[in-house]
This record gives sequence, C-alpha cells and structure tokens, in this order.
Amino acid sequence: MANISKKVSWSGRGDDRGERTPLLNGAEDGKYNRHVLHFVFQSLDYDNSENQLFLEEERRMSHMGFRCLETRRWVICGLIGFLTGLIACLIDIAVEKLAGYKYSAVKQNIEKFTEFGGLSISLILWAVLNSAFVMVGAIAVAFFEPIAAGSGIPQIKCYLNGVKIPRVVRLKTLAIKVFGVICSVAGGLAVGKEGPMIHSGAVVAAGVSQGRSTSLKKDFKIFEYFRRDTEKRDFVSAGAAAGVSAAFGAPVGGVLFSLEEGASFWNQMLTWRIFFASMISTFTLNFFLSIYHGKPGELSSPGLINFGRFDSDVSSYIPFESFIFFSFHFPGGVLGALFNVINYWLTIFRIRYIHRPCLQVMEAMLVAAVTATISFAMIYFSNDCQPLGQDNTEEYSLQLFCADGEYNSMATAFFNTPERSVRSLFHNPPGSYNPLTLGVFTLAYFVLAVWTYGLTVSAGVFIPSLLIGAAWGRLFGILLSTITSSQSIWADPGKYALIGAAAQLVTHACHLCFVLLEHEAHVCGLYDVHIKLQSVPFLHWEAPPTSHWLTAREVMSSPVTCFNRVEKVGRIVDVLSNTSTNHNGFPVVAHTTENDEPGKICGLILRSQLIVLLKHKVFVERASSRLSHRKLQLKDFRDAYPRFPPIQSIHVSQDERECMMDLTEFMNPTPYTVPQETSLPRVFKLFRALGLRHLVVVDNENRVVGLVTRKDLARYHLGKDGLEELHLAQT
Repeated sequence: MANISKKVSWSGRGDDRGERTPLLNGAEDGKYNRHVLHFVFQSLDYDNSENQLFLEEERRMSHMGFRCLETRRWVICGLIGFLTGLIACLIDIAVEKLAGYKYSAVKQNIEKFTEFGGLSISLILWAVLNSAFVMVGAIAVAFFEPIAAGSGIPQIKCYLNGVKIPRVVRLKTLAIKVFGVICSVAGGLAVGKEGPMIHSGAVVAAGVSQGRSTSLKKDFKIFEYFRRDTEKRDFVSAGAAAGVSAAFGAPVGGVLFSLEEGASFWNQMLTWRIFFASMISTFTLNFFLSIYHGKPGELSSPGLINFGRFDSDVSSYIPFESFIFFSFHFPGGVLGALFNVINYWLTIFRIRYIHRPCLQVMEAMLVAAVTATISFAMIYFSNDCQPLGQDNTEEYSLQLFCADGEYNSMATAFFNTPERSVRSLFHNPPGSYNPLTLGVFTLAYFVLAVWTYGLTVSAGVFIPSLLIGAAWGRLFGILLSTITSSQSIWADPGKYALIGAAAQLVTHACHLCFVLLEHEAHVCGLYDVHIKLQSVPFLHWEAPPTSHWLTAREVMSSPVTCFNRVEKVGRIVDVLSNTSTNHNGFPVVAHTTENDEPGKICGLILRSQLIVLLKHKVFVERASSRLSHRKLQLKDFRDAYPRFPPIQSIHVSQDERECMMDLTEFMNPTPYTVPQETSLPRVFKLFRALGLRHLVVVDNENRVVGLVTRKDLARYHLGKDGLEELHLAQT
C-alpha cells in the first residue's frame, strides 16, 4: 500500500464517542471532512439471485408467459408516462395560479403607491409574500421529508448507480416534492421545476411498477413479478425520462438523459419503452393543459418549460458565426466553473452550521426576502423604459416611473417567473433591453442563483443557469449588432440569447443537442459535486488511474462471515443481530474445518432472504415433522420486498434456536467470484458493469478469503497527490 499518497477516515461511529450525526443532517464538532463516505448508504441488488426457486419459476414459464410479461412492461411504462404528465400539469397550473395572484397583488400595490409615494409598502408586501410561500415549502421539506430537498437528480442518479438512498422513492417524498416545488417557484426563488419533475417521475415509476403502496399499506396484487431491484431500476429510468419529457417536451432528450446521466446499467430493450413513456408523458401534459386553457384542439405546448418556437431569421446563421458560437464556451465555462466553486463552499458552510431544520427554514425565508428586495431595487433604479407595442405579450408589465405607453424593461426579467423571463429574452424584438439592464441583471441573478441552490427547498438549477446564459448571450448580441451594423439581421439578440443559454449549462452532453433541437435545454450541473458532498459511494465508469498495482487481496473485506449449507438457527440469528457488522450478504461454504480454515464456496445468501426464512420458520425439523403448512415460494420474498422486517421484530424461541436451516434451495449457487490476485480495475469493471452488490474473493482452491462490496471500491479515488484511500471506520 506504499503507493497510496494519503489515507483519510471513513465516516462512521466511533467506539468511544457514541453515535455521530449523519453527514447529510450536519457536521460533527463543527468540522467537515470533504474526503469521507457515509456508512448509512447500502447497495441495491441489481444482480438477480438465481436460486432454485427463481430457476424453477423461470423454467415453468412458457413463451406466451414471457410475452405477457413484456406486454405488462409496456403497460407500466404507459402508466408511468400518464401519471407523470398529470403531476406536471398540476405543478404548472398551481405555479401559474399562485404566481399570478402574487404578481397581480404586488403590481396593483406598486401602481397605487408610485404616484403618491410609499413604495416601501410594496417592497414589504413583495418580500412577505415571497417569504410566506417559501416558508411553507421549506417547513414541509425540513421537518417532514428532508430527502425532498433540492432537485432530486443526484439522488436518482445514485439510485440508478446501485446506491440505496433512504426514502428517495417513497410516496411521502413525492407529495412533499410536488408541494415544495410549487411553493419555491411561486415564492420567487431563483429556481426551476424541471429537476423535481425528474425525481417525481422516478417516484411514480417505483410505485406503479410494484403494483402496491407500502406507505398506504395497499396491495393491488398486480405486477408482482417486478418486485425486485433489477426490474424497479429499469422502470425508474423510464420515470426519470418521462419527467424530463414532461418538463421540456423533449421525449428524445428524456431517453438520452436516462442513458447518459441516469442509468448506469442500460438494456437496449429499454430504449423504446422509455421513449414510449416519454411520449405519453408529453402528450398527457399537453392534452390537459390545452383543456385547462380552453383550447382542447391545440396541443402545441412543448412542456412545462415552454420557450416557444423561433423565427427563421433567428434560427439561421452565416458561416463565420460558427466561430462566435464556439467562443461562447469560454464565458459560459468560466461562469459555470465559478458557480460550481462558490456553491461548493457554500454547501460545506451549510453542512457545518445550518443543519437544524429551524435554521434551514429561516435561511430559505431570508433568501426569499433578499430576492424580492434585490429585484425591487433593480426595477426601482432602472431607467430602461421601452414602448408598449400592440403585440406586447408581457403579462405583468410595470410602468413605474416610465412615461405613459412605456414599461420598465428590468421588470420583464425580475417581475416574472423564471420560465417567462427566459422566453422574453429569447423572443422579444431587438431594442427591448439596453445593455446596462442585461449586465446588471446577469450579475444580480447569478449571485441569487448561487445562493439559492442548496437551500432546504424543492427546486431545480436548470432554469437559473439558462436564464443567466440567455441574459449575457442577448447582451453579447446587442453589443455585436452595435459594433457591426444596426441593420444586421444575423446579429439578432434572441439568437445569441439561445446560444448563451446553451453555453451556460454546467455540463455538455449529447442529450442537450436533442433537447435544444426541440427548443429546450437541460442541465445536470453541480449534481456530481453534490453527490460527493453527500458522501455517497458512487461508482464511476472506470476505476481510478494508477490503481492497477492494487489487487483484490488488498481491496477486499476480511475475514468474511460465512454460513454452512445447513446452519444452526441460533447462529444465523446472532449474526444478523450483530449491529457492529450489519452485513447484507453471506457466502455459503462447505462444512468448515475445526482449525477455522476457510471453506469452499457453495453459494451466496442475502440478509433479506434469511429474514424471510426466519419469519416463516423454514427449519429442517419443522419440514420433517410436517409442521410447515406449505413450501416457501418466491412470492413470499416478493411480498416482503422492499421493506424487509428487521431481525429484532422476528421472535425465535430458545428451542427454535437449536433447530437447523437448510440454505441450499434459497442461496444463489453461482455467485460471481474472482481470484485474490485480480487487479483492482478488473474487479471494478466486473462489479460496476454487472451491478453487483457482493463479489466473493477466492483462493486457488476456491475457498472464500474475502468479500468485495461497493464501499471497498468507492474508498479509492484520485486526489491531488495521487491515489487516496478512505479508511473504513467500524460502525
């Protein structure tokens, strides 16, 4: 291990200090270590356990049975798309109504006091309304379901990567998520609703695909075959794509998002099912919105984030503009990197000092009030007055100190929902903004967006990034047309607003091209940063460079707790009850020798399977005496999924502890194994590509010598000084 430059501690519970505060809820002793992984996260079982029960069921199934299963998958994807579209419609209508009431009240108040003085009352009203909306949403998140904070995309990426994030796909999380994002956007924060839509679609998929609600304790007795992590993962991918499609009206973009940014394990058969779910989601949203707006025959709205369609002169460009467009990556990259760095340190500050729910709510209210104050000040001191045209589409245009027939241009950007502000920057005719207005707005909104992202509210980061890019892009277009010629059609500011918005996106991926072609965009910015800050054992595509010299022997956990094929019930209960280890997978070996030598591998059995066996008291003695009423079936394991009961809730009498349990029928007889001399990159590739939870390490005689889990691999990463190792603290 001499080539490892530094070793840092793994977050856990110390032996002499009692239980520590989880990193997600705060820091310990006022200190925060940026190089830790948290013990609370477990892995999902993305590899099917092919035990005898599973193989017997698969072999009994006819070709028609498999066709029926495939049909059910399509039905489930359709339901996912339909319900996700309905939720998107609900969010859109609620935000439109609440924001409309707020801006109408503030506008009437401003118009009332502009002539006679007392605009401070209007400022107070605006700040109070913003704070009230945000307070309600922040209370719901901070006190009732903290996992609903933020966009939810980092958590969904981790889930699809194989990390079990507690409560991330619960029904309660969905309810708080939807309610919270409505309050956040209506409260005037510099946020969007696209990220929460992706999370909402994933939760819908996780629930619909199981045919029941564990939260409501309601089982519809349908889709029971899909009650396992492997199947649920595929449907969650479809739900995330449906959320993208509902938010942006880009079904292809939704599919590519799941492929590039979400699904770590991809099946080609998924592609068309996910595209189908995305199409259904977009159609459902457009259909119900058209009915709501009284135009049932028009299905033209492309999604929640409707930026409209661009005119031909805006969409066209001359050849040398390609160089100009390419140069946009520089300011976009600089601003994006600055956004990341500032928000990174701000998030660390929040983890250290603002980890109590009451403080989190107070911070969110403070940001809401400051946002209203800055917006009001920008509008108040702006002298950018533009004439009201006959085709004016501004819904909340403010005259303020402008002459009759004119409106304050700064109010177009600030006194609106972020989506409408982006639309105005894209489509308002040349001359609608002066350069000073756009420059001040870009700076002010950048500061607000950096401060806002990471609050304990449900919100997304895409629209703020897009709005910032559209503002400085339009500013560049105005300056360019001024330098060249006022008659130049090619230097249309709206076109450069679009290019600036695309350049501002924190990450660039293939799915962005398709989303932009459908006149939308998407960002996954900051998500990897926040995954790291949440100390999640996320496995990237490749093992760290310079790790070839490490082998499975150095990486594995040992010694390994193993069971015999026929094991004593008392020992099984004792091992499962041992809170100091909390293992979730156990190799099954041939009978161990008296000198404690490792046994030869026979299979692998999971903690969840053992708990079901103990719950149903599948003991050898009961089977031989015919005390067991029926043979245990795969359905019994599916009924207990995913919330398997804790071992403490299962009563085992003293006499039953002396019984024996035969694991042969229930263990996976063909677990994946690697020799102990296998290099770390090869172990990593096998573990990552197959979505494993446990990888058994054996010697030359096929005897168990160690076990590799997700945390064993995630603790190696490339630091500033080379390969770093995160030590695993005993938990």
